[in-house]
Amino acid sequence: MLPDCLSAEGEHRCRRLLAPATARLRAWPAAAAVLVPLCSVRGVPALLYTLRSSRLAGRHKGDVSFPGGKRDPADQDVVHTALRETHEELGLVVPEDHVWGILQPVYDQNKTTIAPVLAGVGPLDPQSLKPNPEEVDEVFALSLAHLLQMENQGYTHFRKGSHYHYTMPVFLHGPHRVWGLTAAITEFALQLIAPGAYQPRLVISGLPRV
Repeated sequence: MLPDCLSAEGEHRCRRLLAPATARLRAWPAAAAVLVPLCSVRGVPALLYTLRSSRLAGRHKGDVSFPGGKRDPADQDVVHTALRETHEELGLVVPEDHVWGILQPVYDQNKTTIAPVLAGVGPLDPQSLKPNPEEVDEVFALSLAHLLQMENQGYTHFRKGSHYHYTMPVFLHGPHRVWGLTAAITEFALQLIAPGAYQPRLVISGLPRV
C-alpha cells in the first residue's frame, strides 16, 4: 500500500531522515545539482521529469533527467543550484522552504559529482509549465504508484570495455524510459518516500558513496 507521502507526517519523516546528510552536504562542493520534484498531479503523488533537448551538445541530449545543471560560482550551495536551474529550465519557482533535503550524491562517468535535492512542489499540472526549448523538449510526471509497480521496474548492466562494470535500475512503460543516473536517483527517492512499498529489485553497485 502506498503511504501518504504527501502528508505533513510523511514530509516530517523524510526531512528528519535527510537532515544529517543535508547538513553535511549542503555546502559540499558538488559540480552539479538536480531537483527531485515530488508533486501531486490531479491528486496523485508523482515525480516530475524532463526530456533533455535533442539540440543540446553532449552524450545526454534527448535523455530523461531531473531539472538541474552545473553549479554557478554565484550559487550559495547545491540547493540554490538546483532551485536556480529548475527556474531557468521550467520557469518553476520552488521556495527554499519547500526543500526536504539532499539525497545521496551520484557520479557520472567523468566522476562529476551531482547532488539530488528533494523538494515538495505541491499540486502541479506538467502541461502548464513553459520549459526553455533550448534545454528541455518535454516535461512529464510519473506517479509513485507507477514507479512502485514491479512490472515497471528493471535493471541495466553497464560494461567498461569487455568487463562488467556496474548495475543500475531502469523504470519502464512510461512516456519515456527512465535510466542511468536519473533512475538511480529515482530509486533513492522511492526508498526514502515509500520504504514499505518499494523493494528494490537490485542493489545499485559500482557507484561510489560519499
